[in-house]
Amino acid sequence: MGTDPTRAAGPTDTFLRNDAQSFLSDAVRGLVAANPDIVWRRDPGFLIRRTPLPDGRVALVSGGGSGHEPLHSGFIGDGMLTAVCPGLVFTSPNALQIAAATRAADTGAGVLHIVKNYTGDVMNFRVARRLVADEGIRTATVLVADDVATESDTGPGRRGTGATVVVEKICGAAADRGDSLDDVAALGQRIADGARSMAVATAAPTAPGAHRPSFDLAIGEMEVGIGIHGEPGLDRVPRRDATDTVADLLDRIVTSLGLRAGERVIVVVNGLGAAHPLELNLVFGEVAANLEHRGVRVDRCLVGTLVTALDMSGVSITVARSDDEVSELWDAPTTAPGWPRTAVGVGALVDGTIAEPDDSADTGAVCPWVTRFVERVRDSVEELTDLDRRAGDGDFGTNLAAALGHFAVPLRGSDHDVLHALSTSFLVRAGGTSGAVFGILFRELARAAGQSGDRTEYLRPGAARALAEIVELGGARVGDNTVVDALSPAVDALDDHLDLAAAADAATRGADSTRDRAAGKGRASYLGDATRGVVDPGALVIAWLFAAAADTP
Repeated sequence: MGTDPTRAAGPTDTFLRNDAQSFLSDAVRGLVAANPDIVWRRDPGFLIRRTPLPDGRVALVSGGGSGHEPLHSGFIGDGMLTAVCPGLVFTSPNALQIAAATRAADTGAGVLHIVKNYTGDVMNFRVARRLVADEGIRTATVLVADDVATESDTGPGRRGTGATVVVEKICGAAADRGDSLDDVAALGQRIADGARSMAVATAAPTAPGAHRPSFDLAIGEMEVGIGIHGEPGLDRVPRRDATDTVADLLDRIVTSLGLRAGERVIVVVNGLGAAHPLELNLVFGEVAANLEHRGVRVDRCLVGTLVTALDMSGVSITVARSDDEVSELWDAPTTAPGWPRTAVGVGALVDGTIAEPDDSADTGAVCPWVTRFVERVRDSVEELTDLDRRAGDGDFGTNLAAALGHFAVPLRGSDHDVLHALSTSFLVRAGGTSGAVFGILFRELARAAGQSGDRTEYLRPGAARALAEIVELGGARVGDNTVVDALSPAVDALDDHLDLAAAADAATRGADSTRDRAAGKGRASYLGDATRGVVDPGALVIAWLFAAAADTP
């Protein structure tokens, strides 16, 4: 947080690891070895308490992309979370993970989902709730949306960041004292709505296996308003001292909260991965002095590394409204290993690998049109990654490669079987927004293909149902620069003409239209006008899908 001009602007990959692809599973292996009351259920992949909750106790399930530890996995234990679903690095968990964790955690009193406001997280938790609702499992949701750097009247709203720790602690303590699902959810949402955060970084993170940081900072610069996935911030300014930096962040936080003199708050000063305890303590001292000057009373505080962005060098500040009840719940005991306390014993080593899903497509006759689509996407991963780096957060190409890279080509099987395999692979292997969106798309196409052998006949109802569900899940409309911009005109063309070539042309025009607009949904929406001039990669892939369907005999 100082002004040392010789400090490196951003590291390359310096992680101690075996292999970038096994980084998560190798880390999970060590986590459960160090914490004997945490168990890894590798199929489909979630962490849960070894000691079940008492019957009739509300369970708490959370999760998100890895790289933010100790959030969420470090907060499993009495008085906090029951189960956690870790996604790949900076990628949301998939719906099947969340549904399985919800089933395993439920004691009959219902399950609370604590969800950070990122599109992929919101979508996959929503899909999971639909899956378990059919089995009679009651769920409720607290949506954490606290990052004032992304506060706007349009788009997906504030990102969920440091306030998640406060919500998980308060809700966990409330559930532990026996509150009902509705009461815990209402309390948690009150805490989330009364909390705001903002962050600053002096060096960007670098993902395992990557060779450059997520954004470039020159020596002596700092980024204000960054996201916990390595997203660039609102302002890039010369390195300032801690007093001025804290004052800037708190001005925005206090204004967003409408905080007044005489109010009570909880403050969390959080290291983003590479911040030293000296820096964190320095920042908290500045926060405490600043709030005292404003007449705001700091009831409780937490200073430490709690919500990280891999190895990002920086700090976030969270301020949450408090009262007597909240303070009492904050002070309640917890056995969660990531909460500041004494160390626990050593558990047994377990296999941390994630089971392979049943998504093969290598039996029967060749499925030529889907093969053509998959080959085009796999040949274009670098192009898609570059487009997403310019218009989003750079993980789109990687997610598609994760979903499609394992298939042997040509793909074999009936259209129904091959499309179903693609759906399963996207839901399980990709995660994030792309995993949920393309998983839904191929699921609906597979369902329709099971009812008709004619490609045009089944693409029409299948694409229409997928469009309706994607719009309902994410709220995107034509003009928001998402897959909907290509999928919606393709559906309209099929309705009007029952012709695949017309649908492909419409999808291509729809995808190209995203070049001239700023994104309105998803992580790209946080970048505003910086996305102009870049085709949305998701819409482009939809256009390739319909082109393959139209151009393949």
